[in-house]
Amino acid sequence: MDSGAVKTKRMPRAVRERQMLDAAVRIFGRRGYMAASMDDIAELAGVSKPLVYLYLHSKEDLFTAVIRREAAALTEAVRAAVDPASPVDRQLWDGLLAFFTHTAQHPEAWAVLHLQARTHGEPFAAEVAALRAELVAFVTRLILVAARDAHHNPDLAEREVAGLAEALVGAAESLAAWGNATDGVSARQSAATLMNFAWSGLGNLMAGRRWSPPPA
Repeated sequence: MDSGAVKTKRMPRAVRERQMLDAAVRIFGRRGYMAASMDDIAELAGVSKPLVYLYLHSKEDLFTAVIRREAAALTEAVRAAVDPASPVDRQLWDGLLAFFTHTAQHPEAWAVLHLQARTHGEPFAAEVAALRAELVAFVTRLILVAARDAHHNPDLAEREVAGLAEALVGAAESLAAWGNATDGVSARQSAATLMNFAWSGLGNLMAGRRWSPPPA
């Protein structure tokens, strides 16, 4: 028993913090920010509540740390899956598949990012907005470079492409939430659904074919 106590005390701080953050993700994701308690997080992490406060200071700071860690993990998963040397449709597919795979494998983390962080105050919402902006910028660059190369138009408006990227990221967010809440929907199915929906329009853009609204 004494030996176990010594091992607990000597556990590296980084390992302890990871345990606390892992526990916090589960509690916040399942119960929501308001209903989550530091007592429950400490118990699940296997540490004392004073130790949680010592390392992470407050419930607000702990929640912010969770948001930042999970946002970084999601963006890294998407970036790591995309090979810039691949055709643009393959890049988009790989990125979407990575996004849906990660959110399906980490449903509590996705609940924190997609639901909890956006509804509990500006500092938390701003953290998620930064994640979203990074994903939109990533997709915008992917589409813009490919579209300009496809029909040799260096002046293709970045604002137009950014709008498409915004729409695509928004659709991915909604579809991930729906897929996680719906039995029998796999990450691959969600990625294929969005790819089929998006590529019809993006494929035409790559070829220089645009749909135009009728005259006012």
